[in-house]
Parts: sequence; structure tokens; C-alpha cells
Amino acid sequence: MNRENIDRPAVLNDVTAAFYRYEEALISNDVAVLDELFWDDARTVRYGATENLYGIAEIRDFRNSRPSQGLERLLRHTVITSFGDDMAVASTEFTRENSERVGRQMQTWVKFPCGWRIVAAHVSLMG
Repeated sequence: MNRENIDRPAVLNDVTAAFYRYEEALISNDVAVLDELFWDDARTVRYGATENLYGIAEIRDFRNSRPSQGLERLLRHTVITSFGDDMAVASTEFTRENSERVGRQMQTWVKFPCGWRIVAAHVSLMG
């Protein structure tokens, strides 16, 4: 891939907006937006801090059953890189109030005709 196709401003702006829309939905427990931003497919994967979810149905079930309190967090070291017009990777660390633990999150985003969607995600906690 040519370097000029990496982090093209318009593409990077679009996927960054989608990333922060996801983050806002996550901390406000907006399940409809969270569901919208994951690829609606059986091949979508989300590895969580305590669960491995295969396919959009398992991801939806998890979202609908998780607690809706204590979701606030602060992001740090966020890096979003786009490759071409329709693929990007977002990586970030997060912390929560009253906790020393550091969380990590990585998402692979793909642009479909319906917009940017997460096709794979990984969330883990250090220590």
C-alpha cells in the first residue's frame, strides 16, 4: 500500500467520528448505537475482558444483559490509523475512576455501504 493512502484526512476524520460515537454510546449504554456500529454478521468477533463472543447474535446478547452502571472511563493513548478508503484500526487504553487497572481496546473498522462498522474487537485489562 502506498503511504499516501494511509491516514488520508477525510477517511481518518470519518472513522475517528465513528470511533468517538461508539465511545459515547458505550459509556451511556446506548445499545441501539452499539449494535448499529458492529458489523451485522456471524463472522464478527468481540473478545472482551471476561468473554469471547462469536457473531453479532452473541454480541447483542452480551450488550443487552450487561450492567448499565459504572461504564464511564477515560481514554488515553488513542491511535486511529486508516488504510485506503475502507479499513482502519483503532487502539486505546482506558482507566476508570477508583481503579488502578488499565484497560486496552482494539477495533478493526471496515467501511460498508451503510457506513463504518467494527468487524473485530478486543478488550482486556492489565494486571
